[in-house]
Amino acid sequence: MKLAVAALVVCALATPGEAEIRRTIAGSLQLDYLAVPTEQAPRQFTLDGATLELSLKMSVDFSEHASATVKACFACHGFEAASAFIGLRAADELAVKAGRLIPAFGSFPQRHDPANHHTSDKPLPYDMGRMLHRTEWNEGVLPSPWVDNGIEVGGTHFFEDGRVDYAAYVLSGPKSESPMATDFDFVLSRTPYYTDNNSQPVAGARLAGALDIDDATTFELGASGMAGHYDTEGKLAFWIAGVDVAAKLAALTLRAEYLVRRTETSDSGAFLKHGYFGEGELALGRVELIARFDGLYRKGAATPALADRATLERATLAAAVRVVADVRVKTSVEYYWFSDFDDELAVHLGVATPF
Repeated sequence: MKLAVAALVVCALATPGEAEIRRTIAGSLQLDYLAVPTEQAPRQFTLDGATLELSLKMSVDFSEHASATVKACFACHGFEAASAFIGLRAADELAVKAGRLIPAFGSFPQRHDPANHHTSDKPLPYDMGRMLHRTEWNEGVLPSPWVDNGIEVGGTHFFEDGRVDYAAYVLSGPKSESPMATDFDFVLSRTPYYTDNNSQPVAGARLAGALDIDDATTFELGASGMAGHYDTEGKLAFWIAGVDVAAKLAALTLRAEYLVRRTETSDSGAFLKHGYFGEGELALGRVELIARFDGLYRKGAATPALADRATLERATLAAAVRVVADVRVKTSVEYYWFSDFDDELAVHLGVATPF
């Protein structure tokens, strides 16, 4: 908190009008069609057919030290305030965000916009709405983008061959509808009013770094954590931890990430929900080929749909083809293995672009 106050003081002392106000507008758009050939009525357990994801962002830089950002998204849940925050910057190593924001947790949320990742859907730990049997599994571990009200202090220290990033934050936190909670209710985090449900903030942090081996090779490593209470009475605790690693080797990019969440429930003690993915992305001119293996594992607090120990694994082969400018056609084939349901095949075809 002392660091946040220091940043505010530095920004307040900055002389207004020293630099021209700059405005930036950007967006991301994807239309995707999901088919499940192994099922006659996949709508019963996923959002099949055509879905649209749209992201619109406007940033205003008032000076070197102050800015404001507003972002709206449109997806299966309609229009959403994806972010709306004030940014105050004292230096590369010290900056503050205050408002509605995406906290620094994990690596994938940094590229969650549909035009910034080259598969039609997201890795299972971060999946929101596109996975099969999404309701029974209650989405991934921490669906992305995770948007919340709060304040974040962070920064980056650059050195000759890389950088170190850090962030720490307090947020309203995930929610449940009643004191008799058995898991997060992610719909409440996207439903007005955007307020705290238990008068208790959650806290989290992230530490990451990157090392440049040469002009074409970079290694990245990060760790994240978050903890607090999610029920209306503020008695049921949770914590989430994650690690991520990436290697960029000329035309090949390799990524891996692991998340685990422990969630207390009102009737069964607690459960652990693990999520992971590993993927490789190969750029060949206009074509990018992606292979990914990801999964979820849930232990404890059996539900009507899932046993005390439940697993979900998925293998994905995908391609993203740049047809003109930054417009890409995306296609993928996914095979799901379930411990509690029949195995399934899913096929995606879509188009996406930043603008």
